[in-house]
Amino acid sequence: MDVRWAGRPSHALVAAQLVLILVITLVDSLAPPSVHLGPFLVAAPAITASFAGARTTAFVGAVAVVAQIVVAGVRTTALDLNHSVQIVTLVVMSALATVFAHRRELHEHELMQLRSVAAAAQRVLLRPIPHRLGPLRIASVYLSAEAEAQIGGDLYAAVRTDKATRLIVGDVRGKGLEAVGDAALAVGAFRAVAHRQAGLPALMAYLEGAVSSDLADPGDPPSEHGEESFITALVMEVPDNDGELHLVNCGHPPPLLLHEGRVTPLEVRRPAPPLGLTAFAGLTEADFTVEPFPFAVGDLVLLYTDGVIEARDASGTFFPLADRFAARPLDDPEALLRHLCQELLAHAGGRLGDDAAMVALRRS
Repeated sequence: MDVRWAGRPSHALVAAQLVLILVITLVDSLAPPSVHLGPFLVAAPAITASFAGARTTAFVGAVAVVAQIVVAGVRTTALDLNHSVQIVTLVVMSALATVFAHRRELHEHELMQLRSVAAAAQRVLLRPIPHRLGPLRIASVYLSAEAEAQIGGDLYAAVRTDKATRLIVGDVRGKGLEAVGDAALAVGAFRAVAHRQAGLPALMAYLEGAVSSDLADPGDPPSEHGEESFITALVMEVPDNDGELHLVNCGHPPPLLLHEGRVTPLEVRRPAPPLGLTAFAGLTEADFTVEPFPFAVGDLVLLYTDGVIEARDASGTFFPLADRFAARPLDDPEALLRHLCQELLAHAGGRLGDDAAMVALRRS
Protein backbone atom coordinates (compact mmCIF):
# COMPACT_ATOMS: atom_id res chain seq x y z
CA MET A 1 0.00 0.00 0.00
CA ASP A 2 1.58 3.27 -1.15
CA VAL A 3 0.92 5.89 1.52
CA ARG A 4 2.98 8.99 0.85
CA TRP A 5 3.98 11.92 3.01
CA ALA A 6 2.64 15.48 3.09
CA GLY A 7 -0.90 14.73 2.04
CA ARG A 8 -0.14 12.92 -1.23
CA PRO A 9 -2.35 9.84 -1.05
CA SER A 10 -2.40 6.99 -3.49
CA HIS A 11 -5.09 7.52 -6.13
CA ALA A 12 -6.21 3.93 -5.54
CA LEU A 13 -6.90 4.64 -1.86
CA VAL A 14 -8.98 7.71 -2.68
CA ALA A 15 -10.85 5.81 -5.38
CA ALA A 16 -11.61 3.06 -2.86
CA GLN A 17 -13.35 5.57 -0.58
CA LEU A 18 -15.44 6.92 -3.49
CA VAL A 19 -16.42 3.37 -4.40
CA LEU A 20 -17.38 2.79 -0.76
CA ILE A 21 -19.64 5.86 -0.87
CA LEU A 22 -21.23 4.66 -4.13
CA VAL A 23 -21.90 1.17 -2.78
CA ILE A 24 -23.45 2.46 0.46
CA THR A 25 -25.60 4.94 -1.51
CA LEU A 26 -26.93 2.27 -3.89
CA VAL A 27 -27.63 -0.28 -1.18
CA ASP A 28 -29.25 2.28 1.10
CA SER A 29 -31.46 3.54 -1.73
CA LEU A 30 -32.70 0.04 -2.50
CA ALA A 31 -32.98 -1.18 1.08
CA PRO A 32 -36.33 -1.59 2.92
CA PRO A 33 -37.65 1.50 4.77
CA SER A 34 -36.61 0.05 8.12
CA VAL A 35 -32.95 -0.28 7.08
CA HIS A 36 -30.73 2.83 7.21
CA LEU A 37 -27.14 2.55 5.98
CA GLY A 38 -26.51 6.27 5.68
CA PRO A 39 -24.51 6.52 8.95
CA PHE A 40 -21.88 4.26 7.40
CA LEU A 41 -20.98 7.03 4.94
CA VAL A 42 -18.93 8.70 7.66
CA ALA A 43 -16.40 5.88 7.27
CA ALA A 44 -15.17 7.32 3.96
CA PRO A 45 -13.90 10.72 5.24
CA ALA A 46 -12.68 9.10 8.47
CA ILE A 47 -10.55 6.57 6.58
CA THR A 48 -9.35 9.23 4.14
CA ALA A 49 -8.10 11.39 7.00
CA SER A 50 -5.73 8.59 8.04
CA PHE A 51 -3.68 8.75 4.84
CA ALA A 52 -4.61 11.90 2.88
CA GLY A 53 -4.41 15.64 3.37
CA ALA A 54 -7.09 18.09 4.46
CA ARG A 55 -8.20 18.98 0.92
CA THR A 56 -8.70 15.39 -0.14
CA THR A 57 -10.49 14.56 3.11
CA ALA A 58 -12.81 17.55 2.69
CA PHE A 59 -13.56 16.48 -0.89
CA VAL A 60 -14.44 12.93 0.14
CA GLY A 61 -16.54 14.28 3.00
CA ALA A 62 -18.43 16.58 0.61
CA VAL A 63 -19.11 13.65 -1.73
CA ALA A 64 -20.41 11.63 1.23
CA VAL A 65 -22.75 14.50 2.23
CA VAL A 66 -24.08 14.79 -1.34
CA ALA A 67 -24.62 11.03 -1.39
CA GLN A 68 -26.57 11.24 1.87
CA ILE A 69 -28.78 13.99 0.41
CA VAL A 70 -29.42 11.84 -2.68
CA VAL A 71 -30.41 8.89 -0.49
CA ALA A 72 -32.76 11.14 1.49
CA GLY A 73 -34.38 12.41 -1.72
CA VAL A 74 -34.85 8.88 -3.06
CA ARG A 75 -36.26 7.38 0.12
CA THR A 76 -38.30 10.30 1.51
CA THR A 77 -37.04 13.88 1.51
CA ALA A 78 -33.96 15.73 2.70
CA LEU A 79 -36.19 17.60 5.18
CA ASP A 80 -37.19 14.36 6.88
CA LEU A 81 -36.09 14.52 10.53
CA ASN A 82 -34.14 11.24 10.42
CA HIS A 83 -32.27 12.13 7.27
CA SER A 84 -31.74 15.73 8.38
CA VAL A 85 -30.00 14.49 11.54
CA GLN A 86 -27.87 12.09 9.47
CA ILE A 87 -26.85 14.87 7.07
CA VAL A 88 -25.94 17.30 9.86
CA THR A 89 -23.99 14.58 11.70
CA LEU A 90 -22.12 13.66 8.52
CA VAL A 91 -21.21 17.31 7.90
CA VAL A 92 -19.86 17.64 11.46
CA MET A 93 -17.90 14.36 11.31
CA SER A 94 -16.44 15.25 7.90
CA ALA A 95 -15.33 18.61 9.26
CA LEU A 96 -13.67 16.93 12.25
CA ALA A 97 -11.95 14.44 9.94
CA THR A 98 -10.66 17.34 7.83
CA VAL A 99 -9.24 19.05 10.93
CA PHE A 100 -7.59 15.79 11.96
CA ALA A 101 -6.06 15.37 8.51
CA HIS A 102 -4.70 18.93 8.66
CA ARG A 103 -3.08 18.34 12.06
CA ARG A 104 -1.59 15.06 10.84
CA GLU A 105 -0.13 16.88 7.83
CA LEU A 106 1.53 19.41 10.13
CA HIS A 107 2.92 16.63 12.31
CA GLU A 108 4.30 14.73 9.31
CA HIS A 109 5.92 17.91 8.01
CA GLU A 110 7.60 18.49 11.37
CA LEU A 111 8.73 14.86 11.46
CA MET A 112 10.26 15.17 7.99
CA GLN A 113 12.14 18.29 9.11
CA LEU A 114 13.43 16.50 12.20
CA ARG A 115 14.57 13.57 10.08
CA SER A 116 16.42 15.89 7.70
CA VAL A 117 18.11 17.59 10.67
CA ALA A 118 19.04 14.19 12.12
CA ALA A 119 20.48 13.09 8.78
CA ALA A 120 22.53 16.30 8.55
CA ALA A 121 23.74 15.85 12.12
CA GLN A 122 24.73 12.28 11.37
CA ARG A 123 26.74 13.38 8.34
CA VAL A 124 28.60 15.88 10.53
CA LEU A 125 29.07 13.72 13.61
CA LEU A 126 29.55 10.33 11.98
CA ARG A 127 30.96 11.03 8.56
CA PRO A 128 31.40 7.74 6.72
CA ILE A 129 34.93 6.45 7.05
CA PRO A 130 36.58 6.11 3.61
CA HIS A 131 36.73 2.52 2.38
CA ARG A 132 40.49 2.86 1.97
CA LEU A 133 42.98 4.69 4.18
CA GLY A 134 46.58 3.93 3.34
CA PRO A 135 47.02 0.14 3.30
CA LEU A 136 43.75 -0.40 5.18
CA ARG A 137 40.34 -1.41 3.92
CA ILE A 138 37.72 -0.09 6.37
CA ALA A 139 33.97 -0.37 6.92
CA SER A 140 31.78 1.14 9.62
CA VAL A 141 28.17 0.84 10.76
CA TYR A 142 25.94 2.52 13.35
CA LEU A 143 22.73 0.94 14.69
CA SER A 144 20.53 3.21 16.78
CA ALA A 145 18.38 1.79 19.56
CA GLU A 146 15.75 4.50 19.04
CA ALA A 147 13.21 3.85 16.29
CA GLU A 148 13.29 7.39 14.84
CA ALA A 149 16.90 8.25 15.72
CA GLN A 150 19.93 7.99 13.47
CA ILE A 151 22.58 9.05 15.94
CA GLY A 152 23.20 8.65 19.65
CA GLY A 153 26.02 8.41 22.15
CA ASP A 154 28.29 6.00 20.24
CA LEU A 155 31.04 7.47 18.09
CA TYR A 156 33.79 6.60 15.65
CA ALA A 157 36.17 8.49 13.36
CA ALA A 158 39.37 7.96 11.39
CA VAL A 159 42.09 10.34 10.17
CA ARG A 160 45.33 10.02 8.26
CA THR A 161 48.74 11.16 9.39
CA ASP A 162 51.89 11.17 7.24
CA LYS A 163 52.67 7.50 7.82
CA ALA A 164 49.75 6.02 9.74
CA THR A 165 45.99 5.83 10.20
CA ARG A 166 44.38 6.73 13.50
CA LEU A 167 40.91 5.65 14.64
CA ILE A 168 38.73 6.29 17.65
CA VAL A 169 35.71 4.32 18.84
CA GLY A 170 33.83 5.45 21.91
CA ASP A 171 30.63 5.31 23.91
CA VAL A 172 29.14 8.16 25.93
CA ARG A 173 27.48 7.26 29.20
CA GLY A 174 23.85 8.28 28.92
CA LYS A 175 21.32 8.79 26.14
CA GLY A 176 19.44 11.52 24.34
CA LEU A 177 20.65 14.91 23.15
CA GLU A 178 23.14 15.22 26.00
CA ALA A 179 24.93 12.06 24.84
CA VAL A 180 24.87 13.26 21.22
CA GLY A 181 26.50 16.54 22.26
CA ASP A 182 29.22 14.74 24.24
CA ALA A 183 29.89 12.40 21.31
CA ALA A 184 30.16 15.38 18.95
CA LEU A 185 32.65 17.01 21.33
CA ALA A 186 34.91 13.94 21.42
CA VAL A 187 34.78 13.36 17.66
CA GLY A 188 35.44 17.02 16.92
CA ALA A 189 38.44 17.12 19.25
CA PHE A 190 39.85 13.93 17.71
CA ARG A 191 39.49 15.15 14.13
CA ALA A 192 41.01 18.52 15.01
CA VAL A 193 44.33 17.22 16.35
CA ALA A 194 44.71 13.51 15.54
CA HIS A 195 46.71 14.26 12.40
CA ARG A 196 48.95 16.80 14.18
CA GLN A 197 49.89 15.21 17.50
CA ALA A 198 53.22 13.39 17.31
CA GLY A 199 52.30 10.59 19.71
CA LEU A 200 49.20 8.88 21.08
CA PRO A 201 49.86 9.96 24.70
CA ALA A 202 49.81 13.64 23.65
CA LEU A 203 46.64 13.01 21.63
CA MET A 204 44.95 11.31 24.57
CA ALA A 205 45.94 14.15 26.90
CA TYR A 206 44.35 16.64 24.50
CA LEU A 207 41.15 14.57 24.23
CA GLU A 208 40.96 14.28 28.01
CA GLY A 209 41.37 18.03 28.41
CA ALA A 210 38.70 18.76 25.80
CA VAL A 211 36.22 16.28 27.25
CA SER A 212 36.84 17.15 30.91
CA SER A 213 36.34 20.84 30.24
CA ASP A 214 32.84 20.17 28.95
CA LEU A 215 31.52 17.17 30.82
CA ALA A 216 30.08 17.63 34.28
CA ASP A 217 32.49 17.52 37.22
CA PRO A 218 31.66 14.56 39.49
CA GLY A 219 31.46 17.05 42.34
CA ASP A 220 28.76 19.04 40.57
CA PRO A 221 25.04 18.29 40.85
CA PRO A 222 24.01 15.15 38.91
CA SER A 223 23.11 15.43 35.25
CA GLU A 224 19.62 14.79 33.94
CA HIS A 225 20.44 11.06 34.06
CA GLY A 226 21.37 11.34 37.73
CA GLU A 227 25.01 10.32 37.13
CA GLU A 228 28.26 11.96 36.13
CA SER A 229 29.16 11.85 32.46
CA PHE A 230 32.17 10.17 30.88
CA ILE A 231 33.21 8.54 27.62
CA THR A 232 34.78 5.12 27.23
CA ALA A 233 37.12 5.30 24.25
CA LEU A 234 39.69 3.32 22.36
CA VAL A 235 42.26 5.01 20.12
CA MET A 236 44.19 2.95 17.59
CA GLU A 237 47.14 3.86 15.39
CA VAL A 238 48.07 1.63 12.45
CA PRO A 239 51.46 2.48 10.88
CA ASP A 240 51.62 1.98 7.13
CA ASN A 241 54.85 -0.02 7.03
CA ASP A 242 54.94 -1.90 10.36
CA GLY A 243 53.17 -5.19 10.91
CA GLU A 244 51.55 -4.01 14.12
CA LEU A 245 49.02 -1.60 15.60
CA HIS A 246 49.17 0.60 18.70
CA LEU A 247 46.35 0.91 21.25
CA VAL A 248 45.35 3.19 24.08
CA ASN A 249 42.25 1.93 25.87
CA CYS A 250 40.21 4.16 28.19
CA GLY A 251 37.76 1.71 29.70
CA HIS A 252 36.40 0.46 26.36
CA PRO A 253 35.74 -3.15 25.25
CA PRO A 254 38.88 -4.59 23.61
CA PRO A 255 39.08 -4.97 19.81
CA LEU A 256 39.00 -8.42 18.28
CA LEU A 257 41.83 -9.59 16.00
CA LEU A 258 41.18 -12.33 13.46
CA HIS A 259 44.48 -13.96 12.47
CA GLU A 260 44.59 -17.24 10.54
CA GLY A 261 41.05 -18.15 11.58
CA ARG A 262 41.59 -17.46 15.29
CA VAL A 263 39.97 -14.56 17.16
CA THR A 264 41.97 -12.88 19.92
CA PRO A 265 40.81 -9.96 22.10
CA LEU A 266 43.45 -7.22 22.19
CA GLU A 267 43.55 -6.69 25.95
CA VAL A 268 45.90 -3.94 27.09
CA ARG A 269 47.88 -4.45 30.29
CA ARG A 270 47.40 -0.89 31.56
CA PRO A 271 44.01 0.57 30.57
CA ALA A 272 43.30 4.20 31.43
CA PRO A 273 40.06 5.43 33.02
CA PRO A 274 37.33 6.73 30.68
CA LEU A 275 37.66 10.23 29.26
CA GLY A 276 36.21 12.79 31.61
CA LEU A 277 37.42 10.94 34.70
CA THR A 278 41.19 10.80 34.20
CA ALA A 279 41.69 14.35 35.47
CA PHE A 280 40.21 13.32 38.81
CA ALA A 281 42.39 10.20 38.89
CA GLY A 282 45.50 12.39 38.81
CA LEU A 283 46.81 11.00 35.52
CA THR A 284 49.19 12.88 33.21
CA GLU A 285 50.24 12.39 29.60
CA ALA A 286 52.84 9.86 30.68
CA ASP A 287 50.16 7.65 32.21
CA PHE A 288 48.48 6.94 28.88
CA THR A 289 50.20 3.69 27.97
CA VAL A 290 50.52 2.78 24.29
CA GLU A 291 50.66 -0.97 23.73
CA PRO A 292 51.57 -2.68 20.44
CA PHE A 293 49.90 -5.75 18.93
CA PRO A 294 50.74 -7.74 15.79
CA PHE A 295 48.65 -6.82 12.74
CA ALA A 296 49.84 -8.67 9.64
CA VAL A 297 48.71 -8.46 6.04
CA GLY A 298 45.32 -10.18 5.68
CA ASP A 299 44.40 -9.80 9.36
CA LEU A 300 41.02 -8.33 10.35
CA VAL A 301 40.41 -6.13 13.39
CA LEU A 302 36.93 -5.40 14.71
CA LEU A 303 36.24 -2.41 16.96
CA TYR A 304 32.80 -2.09 18.57
CA THR A 305 30.80 -0.52 21.38
CA ASP A 306 29.17 -2.29 24.30
CA GLY A 307 25.76 -2.11 22.66
CA VAL A 308 26.94 -5.02 20.50
CA ILE A 309 28.13 -7.41 23.19
CA GLU A 310 25.35 -6.46 25.63
CA ALA A 311 22.51 -7.22 23.20
CA ARG A 312 20.37 -10.02 24.67
CA ASP A 313 18.05 -12.58 23.15
CA ALA A 314 14.68 -13.66 24.60
CA SER A 315 16.42 -15.87 27.17
CA GLY A 316 18.75 -13.07 28.33
CA THR A 317 21.87 -14.46 26.65
CA PHE A 318 24.41 -11.88 25.49
CA PHE A 319 25.38 -11.70 21.83
CA PRO A 320 28.48 -13.94 21.31
CA LEU A 321 30.40 -11.50 19.11
CA ALA A 322 33.75 -13.33 19.15
CA ASP A 323 32.11 -16.64 18.23
CA ARG A 324 30.10 -15.09 15.38
CA PHE A 325 33.21 -13.27 14.17
CA ALA A 326 35.22 -16.50 14.08
CA ALA A 327 32.40 -18.63 12.68
CA ARG A 328 32.32 -16.80 9.36
CA PRO A 329 35.63 -15.10 8.63
CA LEU A 330 35.17 -12.75 5.69
CA ASP A 331 38.01 -10.93 3.96
CA ASP A 332 35.83 -7.96 3.01
CA PRO A 333 35.17 -5.63 6.00
CA GLU A 334 31.85 -4.46 4.51
CA ALA A 335 30.62 -8.02 4.03
CA LEU A 336 31.73 -8.83 7.57
CA LEU A 337 29.74 -5.96 9.09
CA ARG A 338 26.65 -6.79 7.01
CA HIS A 339 26.82 -10.36 8.31
CA LEU A 340 27.35 -9.29 11.92
CA CYS A 341 24.50 -6.77 11.77
CA GLN A 342 22.12 -9.44 10.51
CA GLU A 343 23.26 -11.82 13.25
CA LEU A 344 23.01 -9.11 15.93
CA LEU A 345 19.49 -7.98 15.00
CA ALA A 346 18.30 -11.58 14.71
CA HIS A 347 19.75 -12.32 18.16
CA ALA A 348 18.07 -9.26 19.70
CA GLY A 349 14.72 -9.89 18.04
CA GLY A 350 15.05 -6.96 15.64
CA ARG A 351 15.33 -4.28 18.33
CA LEU A 352 18.46 -3.25 20.25
CA GLY A 353 18.38 -2.05 23.83
CA ASP A 354 21.34 0.29 23.29
CA ASP A 355 23.08 2.00 20.38
CA ALA A 356 25.70 -0.13 18.67
CA ALA A 357 28.62 0.79 16.44
CA MET A 358 31.23 -1.34 14.69
CA VAL A 359 34.34 -0.60 12.64
CA ALA A 360 36.20 -3.35 10.77
CA LEU A 361 39.61 -2.92 9.15
CA ARG A 362 41.88 -5.20 7.16
CA ARG A 363 45.49 -4.70 6.22
CA SER A 364 45.91 -5.35 2.51
